[in-house]
Amino acid sequence: MVSSKRVYNWYISLVAAACMVLYGYDASVYNTVQGSKHWIAYFNDPNAEIIGSINTAYTVGAVCGGFFFGGPVADFAGRKVGMAVGCILVIIATFMMTFAPVGGIGTFIGGRVLVGLGQGLALTAGPIYIGELAPAEIRGKIMSFWQAFYSVGSFIAYWVGYATSKHTATLGEWDWRMVIIFQLLVPVIILALIFFIPGTPRWYIKHGNNVEKARQALRQVRDTEQEVEDEILVIREALEFEKEAISGSYAALWKDRSVRKRLGIALVLNAGQQITGQGTLNTYSTKIYEKVFTNASQIALINALNATFGIIFTLNATWTVDRFGRRFLFIVGAMGMAACMLIVAAVETETPTLKGGTKSEPVGIAIVFLLFLFAFFYKPSWGATTWIWTSEIFSMNCRAQAVGMASQTQNVANAIVQQFFPTFLNNDGFYAFYMFCGINILLGAFVWFCVPETKKISLEEIDVLFGGSNHVEKGGDLLHIEDAHHADLGGVGPEGQGTNDAITDGIIRAEHTHEIKE
Repeated sequence: MVSSKRVYNWYISLVAAACMVLYGYDASVYNTVQGSKHWIAYFNDPNAEIIGSINTAYTVGAVCGGFFFGGPVADFAGRKVGMAVGCILVIIATFMMTFAPVGGIGTFIGGRVLVGLGQGLALTAGPIYIGELAPAEIRGKIMSFWQAFYSVGSFIAYWVGYATSKHTATLGEWDWRMVIIFQLLVPVIILALIFFIPGTPRWYIKHGNNVEKARQALRQVRDTEQEVEDEILVIREALEFEKEAISGSYAALWKDRSVRKRLGIALVLNAGQQITGQGTLNTYSTKIYEKVFTNASQIALINALNATFGIIFTLNATWTVDRFGRRFLFIVGAMGMAACMLIVAAVETETPTLKGGTKSEPVGIAIVFLLFLFAFFYKPSWGATTWIWTSEIFSMNCRAQAVGMASQTQNVANAIVQQFFPTFLNNDGFYAFYMFCGINILLGAFVWFCVPETKKISLEEIDVLFGGSNHVEKGGDLLHIEDAHHADLGGVGPEGQGTNDAITDGIIRAEHTHEIKE
């Protein structure tokens, strides 16, 4: 039977994972409003350069937020504050875009920059929060909901877009305003809940060595006092080693060879996530389907169904990622996506085109099926597993900054592809999908040769996989602790009954010895 504390662990993780709804919604909302004739008329029929600028504006904000602000805010103010500030910025930006003046494309673009900045903060803090509170044995399963919530965001955006597309005459300009203003829903919910969930024990101990708050946080999500004290001991040992032997700051990103190695791999994986073809489908699926179908409402329905199935497909990661491992999902996903892209390109380019530039209904159905099958392979693998792997491989001293930099590489890569893909699609049609086939094959090979397995390994001991030292054991040596993995509870009972001195006996004795040595 699942304990109440394990259920609570899931609850607080899902609150943090809701930050990903912001990303999924925004990634889909612009794709949706591009199909609104009212939006086009309201902003004076923006040309291709302005359309590209609107996409780039979000990327600029997100990259600045993730690379330069996400790490420092999450590290110095806390993971919860990082998520909260990100949500506040998204709320402000939503009002800017919804109520931009007629022809005020500058205000709309400014809102896109602010949304990107807010998401850069939230998407840095969120996965770190989940990773630092989730038990190692189910960390992958819980983190898989991070990507699932991206699909939830797309689901909301596309179904709202589909609903408004059926009532454009009645709604008028609100057919696109409605889609944008719905973005308020999730950040408001997150702000209502975020300050009632515990902080992370690793942050409490790193900032002011606040062991008691760390202990209180862990007692809400761990079943026994022994688990609580073991985890506190392991965290303190790892932090001690990082402070004494490496660096307690972001300097480890370039001083520690093993950190440099994993940052390089994480950058490739996160960039790879967006150049699989999924990032392009998120932004330009409407334009892609216009080459096959003529009815705008039909295209909106296909996008909405794709987002719906995306949630179901992503949930496959919950039972596979900790059973088969991260490498298995990466490689199988890459090969499956490559096959789908190859067949999609062949089906579209080798079949006759009807008058009007579209395809026959059977060909259209085949293409939609193949792109849905592509999502089936992508969602639990390069969709969910990239975030899981990135959030768990970095040591505490540089985790926030490294995760922020790696995750925003997604936006950098996506921005580059978005700049040339529309032209590529217009000039060469579905031959562009052969490119994605080749990219996915290369990504699968990269994982096979370069990416180690990380399932069920504690955050403090993952450094060994990349040629680094075991931070727990080395920290235990510095603190002169005999058993680096288990705290001595003395006479404390299984429910934590006893004095605070008895509970922390092992740590206190170790600190005392260390102080004498110094």
